[in-house]
Amino acid sequence: MTEILIYNARIRTMDPACPMAGAVLLRDGLVVALGDAAELTARAGARRIDAGGRLVLPGFQDAHIHLLNGGTDLVETAQLYDCTTLGEIQTAMANHAAAQSGPMVWGAGWQSGFFGDHNLTRAVLDGVVPDRPCLIYDGNFHNACLNSAALAMIGVGADTPDPLNGHIVRDARGVATGMLHEEAINWATARLPQTGDEVRRQGLRAGMALANKHGITGVIDPWILDHHARIYSGALERDALTLRVAGACLVTAADTVETMMTRLRSLRAAHGGQDFHLNAAKFFLDGGLENRTAAMLAPYADTAGGNAPLMFPQEQIDAMFTALDAERFQIHVHCIGDAATHAALNGFAAARAANGAWPSLHQIAHCQVVDPTDFPRFAALGVMANLQPLWACNDPIIPDETMLMIGADRAAQTYAFRSLIDAGAPYCINSDWAVTTLNPFEIIGTAVMREPPRARGVAEPFFPDERMTVAEAVLGYTTHAAAACWRGHYTGALKPGYSADLIVLDRDIFSVHPYAIAETRVLMTLFKGREVYRAPYFSN
Repeated sequence: MTEILIYNARIRTMDPACPMAGAVLLRDGLVVALGDAAELTARAGARRIDAGGRLVLPGFQDAHIHLLNGGTDLVETAQLYDCTTLGEIQTAMANHAAAQSGPMVWGAGWQSGFFGDHNLTRAVLDGVVPDRPCLIYDGNFHNACLNSAALAMIGVGADTPDPLNGHIVRDARGVATGMLHEEAINWATARLPQTGDEVRRQGLRAGMALANKHGITGVIDPWILDHHARIYSGALERDALTLRVAGACLVTAADTVETMMTRLRSLRAAHGGQDFHLNAAKFFLDGGLENRTAAMLAPYADTAGGNAPLMFPQEQIDAMFTALDAERFQIHVHCIGDAATHAALNGFAAARAANGAWPSLHQIAHCQVVDPTDFPRFAALGVMANLQPLWACNDPIIPDETMLMIGADRAAQTYAFRSLIDAGAPYCINSDWAVTTLNPFEIIGTAVMREPPRARGVAEPFFPDERMTVAEAVLGYTTHAAAACWRGHYTGALKPGYSADLIVLDRDIFSVHPYAIAETRVLMTLFKGREVYRAPYFSN
C-alpha cells in the first residue's frame, strides 16, 4: 500500500460537494480523503508533500490533441512555426536534412499568413533537398508542399486527378506546383516512405512528457489510424502510458456505413480499457478558411468570393451519424464554417430522432463560425462544443486574412464562445496541438482576455464580449473535458474514489492578474498517484 499526503495546499477539487480543501490523501492511485491540514496530517506512514500554500487542481485533460503525431514531429520533423520568409524555411530544411539520414525529410508549421499557393512551391524545397522526398506541412496541417522528388515518387502527372476532397495545386501550364490541400495530403503520404514504429514510440514518449510538464493527464486523440492504435496499445501493454488516451477513428467520404461500422466495431472491441479506449468516429465536414475549403452558409465576403462544399453530403452524414449513434459510438466532428456546423447538428438531430437521447456528448470541434440560430441547438441536442480558445485573438505577428473572408456581417460569430455557453452548450476547451501550443495556461489566459499571451505581443481584444471566466475555463479543462473523454465518473475532479490525477501550480490562477495566467508553470503532475513530472526547482 502506497500513501501520499499533500498538505498546506489550496485544493480546488471541482467537486461541488466539497469545493475546497487544505489536504488530500492518496492511496494506491486513488483519492482517499480530503479535509483540512490538521485532520489529515495526523496520519502516519504516508509520504508527505508540502504544497507550500499553492493551488492544486485535478489533472487537466485535452480533449482534442494530436498527441502521437505532435510528439513524432518533435523527434523527426523540422519545426517551421517561426519562419517568416522563404529563406528561413530553406535554412531550416537544409539544416534538418543534413542532420538526419532517413529516406524522407519532414517539416511542419509554416504559417498561412506568410506562405501559400502563391509563393511556396517545389522549387523552394528542391534548392535545399534535391535528392530525397520532402514534405512540409503548414501549421494547421491542412496544406502541404512537396519537393520534386516526392512528386515523382507518388507519380503526380498532368493527368493525375484530384483525390476525393483534396486538391493538387497546378500552375498555368497544368504542372503541379508541389502544394497539396486537404485529402490530397493523405493520398500523397500513403505513397511516400513511412515513419517507423520505433520513431513513433519515441514520439509518443516525447509528446507525453511535454503534456505531463503542462499538467495534462488525459487526452482525446481525434485522428486515429491503424498505426496510432498500434503504438498506443503497445505503450499500454508496457505500462508506459503517463496519461489516459481516448481516440476517434478517422472516417472518410469514401467509406460506406458498412465499411465504417465494421472497422470501428473491430477497433472498439480491441481497445476498450480505461487507460486507452477507441470509442469514437472522426469526421472532417470541411477544411479551413486559409485554403478556402471552409463550408459557409453564405459565400466568402472577400473580393475573390466563392465558397466550399461540404466534404460529406447531408444524406451520408445523417446515415453515418445515425448508425454510429445507434451502436453508442461517440462522434467527433471537425467544423470550421457555419455550414459545416449546421450540417453536423442536422446529422445529430437525425440520429436522435432515430435512436432517442443518451449522454453521448457528441462533439463539434473548433466552432470557428457558428450561425446564431444554431447556438441553442447544441444544448437541445446535447452536443458538446469542443473549443480551442488560443485562436480567439488578434495575432500581433502573423497576418490573417480570414476575417475578410468571414466579413463584417458575421464577424461577431467567430469563436463566439460566450454566446455558446450562455445558450447552454456543453463545452470543453483544449489545444489542437501540434497546431498550437498545448500549454493550458496560455490557452486559458487567451480565453479570459481574448488577447494573445503578452510574451507574443500586444493586440486589441478580439470581440471581448465573448470572453470566458477563469472558472469556466478550468471547468473546460477538468470536469467538462473528463466528460468529453467519457471518463467523468472517475477523473476530472478530486473526490474519494477518483483517480489521483492532480497538479500543483506555481500561482493561483483564480487570483492573479489575467495577463499572468499564461505565465503559470506546473510544479508537479501526478497520474494515478505516480509522479510523472516535477519542475527542477520544486524541491519538496
